Amino acid sequence: MASFDWSQCNEIESRHDIRSGEWLLRGSRMPVALIFEYLEFGASLEDIMEWHEGLDRGQLEKVIGFVAQSFSSPAVH
Repeated sequence: MASFDWSQCNEIESRHDIRSGEWLLRGSRMPVALIFEYLEFGASLEDIMEWHEGLDRGQLEKVIGFVAQSFSSPAVH
């Protein structure tokens, strides 16, 4: 996965006391990288939400939108 400035995405957080500071969906323990691994292997948002109860579809869509927008911008962070 390309390198992004995740700090610019309000739906993502990194806390050193949770999963060693890995980038996670805000308010959860769900690694952002795992979401994109699932999508890469053909999972749908519905699949991901079924496998990980409590995830917010809107939050997932915003994270995916952030990545899509980053790819369409002149410079990827």
